[in-house]
Formats: sequence, structure tokens, C-alpha cells
Amino acid sequence: MNRICKSIFVVTTLSALFLTGCGSAPQSSDGALRVLASTSFLADITQNVAGDRVQVDALLPIGTDPHAYQAAPADVARIAESHLLILNGLGYEHFIEPLLDAVRTGDERLLIEATAGLEPRSAEENVNGAGAGQGSEYEARDPHMWMDPNLVITYVKNIRAGLIQIDAEGTETYKTNADMYIAQLKELDAWIVEQVDTIPPERRLLVTNHEALGYFAARYGFEIVDTIIASLSSDAGTSAQDLAAVIDEIKASGAPAIFLGEVENADLANQIAEETGVKVVNDLYLESLSVGPPAATYIDMMK
Repeated sequence: MNRICKSIFVVTTLSALFLTGCGSAPQSSDGALRVLASTSFLADITQNVAGDRVQVDALLPIGTDPHAYQAAPADVARIAESHLLILNGLGYEHFIEPLLDAVRTGDERLLIEATAGLEPRSAEENVNGAGAGQGSEYEARDPHMWMDPNLVITYVKNIRAGLIQIDAEGTETYKTNADMYIAQLKELDAWIVEQVDTIPPERRLLVTNHEALGYFAARYGFEIVDTIIASLSSDAGTSAQDLAAVIDEIKASGAPAIFLGEVENADLANQIAEETGVKVVNDLYLESLSVGPPAATYIDMMK
């Protein structure tokens, strides 16, 4: 979708196969608006725009790998109770597609894709190593746009538009909150630039588990040497030949470490580390917040 208005569309009532006794419109016992975001970091971004007017919940529990998540019947109920559903988009929430396919006409629910209006990178742009071009995965669009806070400014604008559509009385509040949060995102970007400036350019080399840091690397001047899993998803597989190629790339480049998200399996990274002598950093928060510090908010997650 290339325009914000195209990011807002109607999701009909989910199948009665999953929900019984549900009315023809989203219901809440207290009359409050229900806003549901797919992930914890999206819920936090949305909450900053919503402020005190609306409580925002995350569909996925904290500490869950979205790429490997399997939807449960309870998720259908939570979606059915929502007035506004916020997704990252670009195929990131593959687990939710069967839930949205289980629909019937009648009930209207607003759905926002936070990435609407942004031009995604392809996987081929993300990796400089030998893995690029090894299959259809590399023709996919990279959904990990939140790794560049400047792109999250568009997320905020799309989310603001959705909140205003379901709650016009809160328009000024949402506009004010969005402006304040956008200022914080710009401060975050400047802070990251300051930190990166302390790293010699020749040391700005990244080896990652899967292709999650393409936007981060492009914004802050890193080179992604290679990825263990040649995919935009941590749920994909790899081969002995692919692992050997990663080992060769690490040795040739002098990359000092392999970087993983906290929810990712470190077994393959540890195996490669034994062969190359590099460090494995596996406590980054890339796709989920934490309960409390160190990554209780999106901004904290990025820091």
C-alpha cells in the first residue's frame, strides 16, 4: 500500500467456528475502545500515541519470536473484541493470516499496517555475503523497518490516523502525543548516531542470525557480512554448505561477533563461534520488548 488511506480497511467478523455468542460488532463490557497490536513493541509505539485515552494490548506475549509463533484460538477472541488492529505489515505477521481468513460479512473492524507508505528493502539489499540470491526468500520484502527509528515516524503517523478514525473526539490528543513521540524518535536516532561514531568504520561489521538488521545497517553505516539463516525469518532452515559459507565470510572479513535477538536459538551461532573464535552476542532485543528493564519500551529496546 503506497498511501496511508489504503492502509485502513475493514476486517469482518471472525468465524463463528471460533467464537460463539458474539454480536455483530466488537463488544466490550465497559464500552471502552479496544486497540490490539500484533507485537509488544508495536503496542508500545501505539500506546505513546494513544496516551491515557485508550489501553493498547499486544497479541503476542513478551519474549515470543513472531517468526515462529503459532496462533491459538484465544487469539481469535482477542481480535474479535478489538476495534482497531495494528500490524507491522509486509508479511511479518504470517501467523495472523489464517485468523483474518476466517471471516464473515457484517462486523467492521479497522486494521492498520504501520509500514504503509514506506518502500521496503529487498533481502538482496540486506546481505553482502555469499548467501544473497540463493532462492525466493531473497525476492521478499524486508519487514524489519522498526530497526530504523526514522521509519517509525511513519508508523506513528499511520497509527495516529487509525486512532482518529475510531475516536474522532480524541483527535487533538492523538496529534499532540504523536508529535511528542516523533520528537523522542528523532532524539533516539541522534543518540544512536553518537554511539556508532565511537566505533571505527572498519569495525562496523555485522553477522546476524537472520536478516533482521538491514534497515539498521543502512541507516547507521554498518556492513552486514552474512547471516546464519539466509532468510528474513528466524523460522527458516539452513544447510551445512550455508554454514560453511558463513564461516568463510567471517574469517575473510574479520567480523568480531555474531549478533542474535534474545528470542533466537543460539545453537548454530555457538557452533560457528567454535570454528571462528568470534563472540556470540545473544541478548539483543530486536523483535520483542522485555518485562521491565532493559527493553521495557521500544526506545529502550533500540538503545
